[in-house]
Amino acid sequence: MADQEPRARLLGAGDVRQLAGRLGVRPAKRLGQNFVVEPGTVRRIASLAALRPDDVVLEVGPGLGSLTLALLEAGPAGVIAVEIDPVLANELPRTIASRAPGLAGRVAVLNADALRLTEASLDELAGGPPTTLVANLPYNVAVPVLLHLLAALPSLQRGLVMVQAEVADRMCAGPGSRVYGAPSVKLAWFAAARLAGPVPRTVFWPMPNVDSRLVAFTRHDPPATTASRPEVFAVIDAAFRQRRKTLRAALSGWAGSAPEAERLLRAADIDPGARGESLGVGEFARLAAAHRRLNAPEASEEPSEPGGAASPGLRSEGRATREGDASRRPEASEEQSGPRTI
Repeated sequence: MADQEPRARLLGAGDVRQLAGRLGVRPAKRLGQNFVVEPGTVRRIASLAALRPDDVVLEVGPGLGSLTLALLEAGPAGVIAVEIDPVLANELPRTIASRAPGLAGRVAVLNADALRLTEASLDELAGGPPTTLVANLPYNVAVPVLLHLLAALPSLQRGLVMVQAEVADRMCAGPGSRVYGAPSVKLAWFAAARLAGPVPRTVFWPMPNVDSRLVAFTRHDPPATTASRPEVFAVIDAAFRQRRKTLRAALSGWAGSAPEAERLLRAADIDPGARGESLGVGEFARLAAAHRRLNAPEASEEPSEPGGAASPGLRSEGRATREGDASRRPEASEEQSGPRTI
């Protein structure tokens, strides 16, 4: 934390309960609402985020403002706090003005669904486009939210997010891992991810029944390929939809038949007898390119553009309007309900 920055009065357990009571807010299990009540935890998250003076931070689900205050105290150029709940969004500026009056001018609060954010919706907020994502993501939609933000906001270069422990393991897993799956590969398209530490259950109110972990990521260029991101993500989805089958069998629906799947796999120099969990994102990109090359008109072959806006290739990222409504998202089936930490 920069020495010259004013300190904020962070929210403790009593403050959180009092504020929630005054607003009539009861932690909702369907929204994964488990509020962070330990100031040391949010200061640790802000410190691990390694914010720079020129950073504009995007925070999703600020809730009552525990982490928002710690982020402001850490000294970035600005914080954009995106909150779907209008009651919480309306109260947050008052909390900041009361507890960090010298920093209140650096925060912009947006009452919106993170799954619908675009570059245009964030124009001219808090000093420019966001460069860093630091958030306690709603656990039931953590993967769709993160993938959508990386696709829709190319200015995001790095981040630190808190998610359910099992989801964190999947996000950071590599090929061959037991927990490696579609979320792992799709995140690897955008960024390199690593585990950044555990968060104990005891820092939440009410205490959740799942463990939490921090995941840090740094954006990188996607693999060089003539296939588009939607095309690459389509073959990833197909490969992991029947992950125990060989790629020849698992991709038969995507390719049109098992023999056609084998032809495409061999054209991409991939063993048809392998399984999806053995392939990295570069191999999936190569396979999608082979499909395009061998099945599409030559004129349609254009290089993919890294970090474009959200598209059908994300499939599961961002079609419901409420955080708790995850039943229609394929990715949501891989995540248990857990804290939407605030």
